[in-house]
Amino acid sequence: MARVYLDHHATTPVDPRVEEAMAPYWGQAFGNAASAHIFGWEAAEAVENARAQIAASIACKPSEIVFTSGATEADNLAILGSAPGLARRGRHFVTSAIEHPAVLDALRHLEAQGAELSILPVDSEGRVRVDELKAALRDDTVLCSVMWANNEIGTIQPVGEISAACRERGVLFHTDAVQAVGRIPMAIDSIDMLSLTAHKIYGPKGIGALIVRRRTPRIHLQPLLFGGGHQDGLRSGTLPVALIVGLGEACALAASEREQRARHVQELRDHLLYRLQAEIEDLTVNGTLRERLPGNLNVCIQGVEAEALLLELREVAASTGSACSSAEHHPSSVLLGLGLSPDEAHASIRFGVGKDNTLEEIDAVCDAIVKKVEVLRSFSRHDSRER
Repeated sequence: MARVYLDHHATTPVDPRVEEAMAPYWGQAFGNAASAHIFGWEAAEAVENARAQIAASIACKPSEIVFTSGATEADNLAILGSAPGLARRGRHFVTSAIEHPAVLDALRHLEAQGAELSILPVDSEGRVRVDELKAALRDDTVLCSVMWANNEIGTIQPVGEISAACRERGVLFHTDAVQAVGRIPMAIDSIDMLSLTAHKIYGPKGIGALIVRRRTPRIHLQPLLFGGGHQDGLRSGTLPVALIVGLGEACALAASEREQRARHVQELRDHLLYRLQAEIEDLTVNGTLRERLPGNLNVCIQGVEAEALLLELREVAASTGSACSSAEHHPSSVLLGLGLSPDEAHASIRFGVGKDNTLEEIDAVCDAIVKKVEVLRSFSRHDSRER
C-alpha cells in the first residue's frame, strides 16, 4: 500500500499556500525587521501583516502577540516568565495531570525551587472537573494552566468555565491551545495567556507565539532570553521573518477553512472508528467522543502491543502517544490518568486525521490494521500455548 500519514497531532505538512507566502522572505526580501532601511522596513511590514492575520484568527490584538520558537518556549515563557512577578502574591500553581511536558516540567521546576503545585486528576473522559478545580484554588494561588485540547486523546476541556473560575479568584489563567487553534471554535475573552504553534496547522516548524492579554494588568512577564530587547523586551532575538509569515498565513487559512476541515476530518475519523469497531474484537475508545477534536481517535486494542503493530504497519504513520515523549518507553501518563492499566496504555494507538487525507486512504489503513491485528493475536495465542 502507499504511505498514509495519520499523525497530524504530532505535526502537519506545510500547506503549499503557506510555502508560497514564505518564499520571498528566504532570499529576495531577506531584510532584518529591526533594521532602519528599506530592506528592514519591508521585513517589518511582513511581520506586522502576519501579526494582523494571527490576531484576526483568534480575536486578540496584534500587540498581544509575542513570537517564540514554538509552543514549548511559549509555555515556558508564560509560566516561568510570570512566576517572579507573582511571587509577592503567592507561589501556588494549579494544573492538570494530562498537560504537555512543556507545562508540567516548567511547573515542576518551580516546585523544586519552593513553589507549591496542585495537579488535578481528570475523569474517565479526560476532562478536568470544574468543581475540583475551584476547590483547589487558594488565596495564594497565582496561576492555573490547563490545555485547551489534549494532544493524545483529543479531549476538549471546559476552558470557558475554568478561566471564569480563575478570574473570579484573581488567578491568572494560561492555556496551551496548540491542538485547538484552527480546529475548533475558540473564545478567549477570559483567558490571560495562550500558547500556539505553526506546525500543527500546516505551517512551518520552529515558530509559535504566546498571546499575552494587555487588558490583564497582573501579568508582568520577565524574559527568558536576553539580548537586543526585541518584542518589547519579552523575547530577544532577530525575528525569523519567513517563519512568522508562514505562521500568519497558516492561521489565516485555518480560520477561514476551519468548518470545512472539521467536517472532513470528522467524517473520516468516524469512518475509521466504525470499521475498526466492526472488524476488530475487544477494541475500545480512549476518552470521550462528545467533546473531542474532530480528527482525533485513540483506541485500545486488547492483546496487541501497539508498538509492535505500528512496526508491522510500516506504510502507516500513527503513534502510541505524544511525539514529544516518544523516546521514552513508559506508558502514556495521559492514558494512565484516564484510569487505563499499563498494559492497556501499551495497547493504545493514536490516529490524527488531516485535511488532505482521503476515504480511500482510511479504508486502506483499516484493511492493513485488521490483517496485522489478526496475525499478532495469532502469534500471541501460539506463544501462550507454548508456555
